[in-house]
Amino acid sequence: MRVPFRSILITLVILAAAVAALAWWRLRPLGVDVVHATRGDAVEAVYGTGIVEPTVQVPIAPRVAARLVELAADEGAQVRKGQVLARLEATDLKAAQDELDARARHARQVFGRAELLVQRGLGSVADRDRALADLQAADAAAARNRDQIGFMKLVAPADGQIIRRDGEVGQYIAVNQPVFYMATQAPLRITADVDEEDIARVAVGQPVVIHADAFPGRVFDGEVAEITPKGDATTRSYRVRIRLQGETPLRVGMTAEANVIVARREAVLLLPLSALVKERVWVVRGGRLVELPVQVGIRDERGVEILSGIDAQDAVIAQPLDSFRAGERVQANPPGR
Repeated sequence: MRVPFRSILITLVILAAAVAALAWWRLRPLGVDVVHATRGDAVEAVYGTGIVEPTVQVPIAPRVAARLVELAADEGAQVRKGQVLARLEATDLKAAQDELDARARHARQVFGRAELLVQRGLGSVADRDRALADLQAADAAAARNRDQIGFMKLVAPADGQIIRRDGEVGQYIAVNQPVFYMATQAPLRITADVDEEDIARVAVGQPVVIHADAFPGRVFDGEVAEITPKGDATTRSYRVRIRLQGETPLRVGMTAEANVIVARREAVLLLPLSALVKERVWVVRGGRLVELPVQVGIRDERGVEILSGIDAQDAVIAQPLDSFRAGERVQANPPGR
C-alpha cells in the first residue's frame, strides 16, 4: 500500500518542527535570578547562651545540723539585714547550756576560794592556777554552746529578696545545706558561655543584644561587664558576665541568647550570603556570565559586607550553580520576579 505523498510531507514538517523546538530549547539562554547590592548596616556579633542571675546571690545554710522548726520567710519575700528567716530545733543545746553555765559558776567559785587562800598565804599558787584554767575552760565551753544556739537562727546577711527556699518545717537540715537563696538589691545580670574561638574578640564595655524565649519578639540591651580569665576545658568556653541595662522583665533562672556586638559599620554594600562562593560572585554583563573576585567584610544573618569588586549597579546571580562557565549566555530575571 502506497503512503500518500501529502502524509509523508506532513510527517516531515512535524518532525522538523520538533527538532527545531528541541534545538531552541537547548540553545536558549539560561534564566537566572539576579540581585543588586544594597546599602545597609553590617553588624558582627559573637553568640553566647546564658542564664539570668542576681549580681550577688547568697546561699543561707546552717552551721549545725538540726531539724527545721519554723519558717519566717518564703520565696519572693523582701527581707532586711539581720531579719530572722528560719529557726532550727535547739532543745538539746539549750539544755546543755544550763549545764555548762552551772559548771562555769562552780569553777568561778572554786577559783575565788583558791585566790583567797593564796592571798592569805594558806594555799598554793599551783592550785590557784589550776582553778583559773578550769574556769577559763568552763567559760569557753559555755560561750561555744551559746554561739551554737545562735546559729540555730538563720538570718539575712543583707537587704535583699528570697529567690528560692529548699527547706520544709520538720525536715532535717544537714550542715551547710542551703535552706534559702537570697539575692541582694544589686541589678540582674546574665552569665553566658562563649566559645573559646570567639572569646578573643570580646571585650569589657561592648554592647550586647539579648533575646529570651519567655519574651518572643522583644530585645533587651546589655553590656559586657566581666570576662572570666580561666576557661572550661570540657565545654571549651569562657564565661562572660553581662550587665542588664534599665528595667527588665527578665527573671532569675531564665535562659537568654546574647549577641555581643564586636563590630558595626553603617551604610555599607550588602549582598545575600547565597550569592557568595569562596570570596567570588557571578554577575551578568551583556547577557553573559562573568566571575569576579570580591573583598568581603562583616558577615551576619542579613548578608555579607562587600568592600570591593562590584558596585550597586552589578546584576549579581542570587544563587550560583556549580555548572556555571564564564562567558555562558544567560537571561537575567529582574529582582523580585
